[in-house]
Amino acid sequence: MKHKPALETELKLRIPATGPYRPLLEALGFRETVPAQAETSVLWDRNGELRTAGSALRTRAFAGQSRLTWKGPKVPDPILKIRPEHETGIEDGPSLEAILRALGFEPILRMEKVRAVWERAELEACLDETPFGCYLELEGEPQAIRAAMEGLGLAPDRAEPRSYPELYQAHGLG
Repeated sequence: MKHKPALETELKLRIPATGPYRPLLEALGFRETVPAQAETSVLWDRNGELRTAGSALRTRAFAGQSRLTWKGPKVPDPILKIRPEHETGIEDGPSLEAILRALGFEPILRMEKVRAVWERAELEACLDETPFGCYLELEGEPQAIRAAMEGLGLAPDRAEPRSYPELYQAHGLG
């Protein structure tokens, strides 16, 4: 997905391993756009004010790019994770970190995973390998997410409502 809407809609699903899902994604018309590689993300906060507001500020290095992302509070939904999101590229990581620190922000959590990105016209799929298990994230329109979940044979009980930061902390890694 080249241009992301200001409202992110995604679903994270627990899977036993990423390998078996590659041919399944291909059969559903996805193509791999970024092969599996390391991703490093850092969450920033200022005296807990973003967390208190249900928001997050993240820097991420992945696939030769660095990005800054702000995520707003979650919109209630029984299965999907829906929240406002704004993201932009980072040209100079050390300068951005200096700016964030000058504004009173501090890094509060560092996360690492291996991610492969798959895409088709209306949907993005990410196969993630984390220190605490494997996940498939589907991002796009709600009906496309649900159709892909069904096409992959994944039941709603595989949905993981917690964010990666919440999972890192739940596993004592935060």
